[in-house]
Amino acid sequence: MKTAKYALLTLFLFLTATVFAQNKLSAKWEELTAGEFVQAVQQSGGACILPFGIIEKHGPHLPLGTDLINVRRAVMDSTQKEYALVFPEYYFGQIFEAQQEPGTVTYSLQLQLQLMQETVAEMSRNGCKKVVIVNGHGGNEHLLPLFAQAQLATPRDYVVYVIGLPNLDKAGRPPVKSKTDMHAGETETSHMMYARPELVKMDKAKTESGVDQNRQTGLPPYVYTGIWWYAKFPDHFSGDPAASNKELGAFDMNTWSEQIAAAVKAIKADDASLKIQNEYFEKIKHPLDTKQ
Repeated sequence: MKTAKYALLTLFLFLTATVFAQNKLSAKWEELTAGEFVQAVQQSGGACILPFGIIEKHGPHLPLGTDLINVRRAVMDSTQKEYALVFPEYYFGQIFEAQQEPGTVTYSLQLQLQLMQETVAEMSRNGCKKVVIVNGHGGNEHLLPLFAQAQLATPRDYVVYVIGLPNLDKAGRPPVKSKTDMHAGETETSHMMYARPELVKMDKAKTESGVDQNRQTGLPPYVYTGIWWYAKFPDHFSGDPAASNKELGAFDMNTWSEQIAAAVKAIKADDASLKIQNEYFEKIKHPLDTKQ
């Protein structure tokens, strides 16, 4: 009798797990059927993430798509904590400073902005009224706030939110030994050891130097030029990956995914931004009526 009850319980649990697995939606836009996509938009509350990477050299030892791979991994990890729909691979950003390096893919600024605008408009048309752009590339840190600000140019029924590069300075973080660590160095290599370890080629890491050459010594620090990065790192490599380790990579990537998940949760609950945006669009129709 007990054996029969145990068998029925086992069958029930198996069927329940099977149904759950079948009903669990992928977070990846490209993996969903049309019907599942409708469910995914509803489940995400219209919050859809656009992970923003780039294609560029990452030292002699990391893949060209490092930023794209890492940001997508952090985003996908975040959806396990807070579900959201994730747009496919997107790498059409700002990388003018690395055009001299093989494999770098650079688009005109006009095309970058136009493609972003049409992409978020298409996301909105498909029910994503809260478009969350998560940046994974330092060269986009000026581009994306500009793009978000440009959303105020004309009325629209969606809001663009930008999540910049993560703050990784968290208690318990394994120490970073490198003094210079801006691109393809200890930190970024550690992240790739977590995201795609098979793509890390440490035997090639010492074939180039990531030392700061600081060739604009005559300019004060508050003067900006577009050539500043190349002046410092002409090989598009900054840091020393020798101290990279999986522990640092796992800690940082978990920190990053937690920050994304927390932001997405807050964005889902945000009812104010669209209302304020609509109020603004109404007021710009008649600026002389704005109380002074």
